[in-house]
Amino acid sequence: MEDYALRAVERLSTRPTEPYDTISVAPITPLLGAEVMGLDLSLELTPQQEKELKHAFHAHHVLVFHDQDITPEQHKRFARVFGELHPVALAPEGSDPHILDIKANKESRNVAGNGWHADGTADPEPSLGSMLYITTMPEGGSGGDTLFANMHLAYELLSPAMRSFLDGLTALHDGALPWTAAGQTPPAEYDVPRTEHPVVVRHPETGDKLLFVNAPYTSHITQLSRAESDALLGMLYAHVARTPLLHCRVRWHERTLVFWDNRSVQHHAIWDYFPHTRQGRRVAIDGSALHA
Repeated sequence: MEDYALRAVERLSTRPTEPYDTISVAPITPLLGAEVMGLDLSLELTPQQEKELKHAFHAHHVLVFHDQDITPEQHKRFARVFGELHPVALAPEGSDPHILDIKANKESRNVAGNGWHADGTADPEPSLGSMLYITTMPEGGSGGDTLFANMHLAYELLSPAMRSFLDGLTALHDGALPWTAAGQTPPAEYDVPRTEHPVVVRHPETGDKLLFVNAPYTSHITQLSRAESDALLGMLYAHVARTPLLHCRVRWHERTLVFWDNRSVQHHAIWDYFPHTRQGRRVAIDGSALHA
């Protein structure tokens, strides 16, 4: 590993953390993810619990809560601790507009999130994060793990020359791309979002730089030719997918809730349980505009 990369890993993995008085936090890796214990999410949080959870969220980017019995209303109440709820695009009539049902079974030909991505980055204000609660695990109780990748570290592991080059670029994110990639046309009632974001943005809360492009939504880098853009984006996507140091792996159980920062991580839902059933519900939280 190059010296600049070693320094970045050491700096990001040894940041001082505040002590926790009301929760226990066990890191999944030194660089990404943590399991949180000592909370019952069916209950309202105290101000101190909220403060400590927000600190843990910014420090670890992915928080895992096992053995939680929560209703949809309690799920939404917990999400509101971090911001307003983000509405579900094209929510079915009569459904809760803030809860997205996630389900795959023997009838499925594809599953949501089966590939590296961040959610809804074509929106002018991409969501702060998502909370997924799994209610049904595949037969046998295993499978369907989710991989997460640290986009702060993805940026820091690039060479200084590449970081300097990327800092001045922007990319178009197009909400129609997942539809066209599947050979479909977005529904007429869907107001397709298209937004130009910096390739490298600063996290709205911490100010830390992170890489902000992903294959499902990023169309092209606007300052480059299509050939140059495709080559550069392909390199960055491979970097995210093929650098294990960036990753943590969350193993689900029934009644597990995972909360991830949609700005600072990408995720990949592994579909390794066909033809069995996996089901849950997801609530997203409003974010803000992103800036270099």
